[in-house]
Amino acid sequence: MQGQHEEKSFQQIMLMCLGFFGIQFGWALQMGNMSAIYSRLGASEDQIPMLWLAAPVTGLLVQPLVGYFSDRTWCKLGRRRPYFLFGAIFSMIALFLMPQASAIWMAVIALWVLDSSVNVSMEPFRAFVGDILPEHQRKTGYAMQSVMIGAGAVIASFLPQILTSWGVSTEAPIGHIPNTVKYAFYIGAVVLFTAVYITIKTTPEYPPQDMEAFKKLQSQRGSISKSLSEMWNAFTTMPSTMRRLAVVQFFTWAAFMIMWVYFTPGIASGVFHAQPGTQAYEVAANWGSSCFGIYNGVAFVFSFALLWLTTKFSAKYIHIVCLTIGAIGLGSLGLTLFGVTFTKMGLIFPMVCVGIAWSSILSMPYALLSNSLPAEKMGFYMGVFNFFIVIPQICVNIFGGMVMKHLLGNSAIAAVGMGGVALLLAAGFTLLVQDNTVTKKA
Repeated sequence: MQGQHEEKSFQQIMLMCLGFFGIQFGWALQMGNMSAIYSRLGASEDQIPMLWLAAPVTGLLVQPLVGYFSDRTWCKLGRRRPYFLFGAIFSMIALFLMPQASAIWMAVIALWVLDSSVNVSMEPFRAFVGDILPEHQRKTGYAMQSVMIGAGAVIASFLPQILTSWGVSTEAPIGHIPNTVKYAFYIGAVVLFTAVYITIKTTPEYPPQDMEAFKKLQSQRGSISKSLSEMWNAFTTMPSTMRRLAVVQFFTWAAFMIMWVYFTPGIASGVFHAQPGTQAYEVAANWGSSCFGIYNGVAFVFSFALLWLTTKFSAKYIHIVCLTIGAIGLGSLGLTLFGVTFTKMGLIFPMVCVGIAWSSILSMPYALLSNSLPAEKMGFYMGVFNFFIVIPQICVNIFGGMVMKHLLGNSAIAAVGMGGVALLLAAGFTLLVQDNTVTKKA
């Protein structure tokens, strides 16, 4: 359905993926700071998972719809780029509003707006690679997205610590957000919009080769209820490769949701022995954000290795090895159940392992999937594939508090260790996935 799949230069691939740098910049600020923001505003640890529901629920609702409608869109800006622009504008607004929250309900509303808008921009970027690049360059395209995601995330994760070193105050009474976090979110708003705008300006989209067939497809576009019905049909009749990857994604994203929710509160209580509202807690929260910066930094560096590895090895076995390494990292934190304690610097090893896994998670599943999908439904199926990212996150959000309270004694680090088990299961199920990727040096 797409136009010419001409081979692209390295610079062209980099520019088409630059928008993901901005998106991940804003996303990383959320991942590294939302639990601490909720704690500062008075939320208890067993309440925090439910307060994170915005991310998976909006992903579940927004991404399939955006994929469905973007497949049927063609205008002056193209097919995917109108969604990039719309999502970036509202994401920028939400990032400006988030640190102004003075109550939990205000932070929750800002998070729902932010996550909805980020999902509008994010989903078409996955289909964008499949639209524009020839098959043998798609692994490179998704690996480049991983590079951009890593670069944006590492800078954003370290930003509060950088601002602290520049003399910005970390002190704030309970119920208020410190200036380090406020300024980080303001900077993130500008970076997100600028990066997405550069991609829109520098990367043209191709019109459909068969415009008559495309107009027929457009004429079939119905209401949201009809599109939801079609999504359910796609969900039940998905290609076998997608079905098997769905299981891999389920365990993968459950593991990462656990880490995102519980890592910062976990190290605050388990390593720094600090409570919300104290200076020690702010130090712990900054280090938690820095640890996220470490794993994102490792993912960024390892993404360059992935660019080479994808020319030599199958995406399937690259992913298995990376997930296993991540399982070792997260699983090591579960040793706290047996009396093992971690120092501040001792948290670096798990983050390095997680970073290697994260680099692969952001690229290899999409490389495995894209070559098994029909071109005319690339965006739609990429949106449906998102079900298996957000459903496990919703499960963690709904049931995580009960597990924490009744099985783990509110030990947040022990909860993170459970993520290692989930990643190991994901690696095992990857063995069952058929690999249709083409290994050819770009």
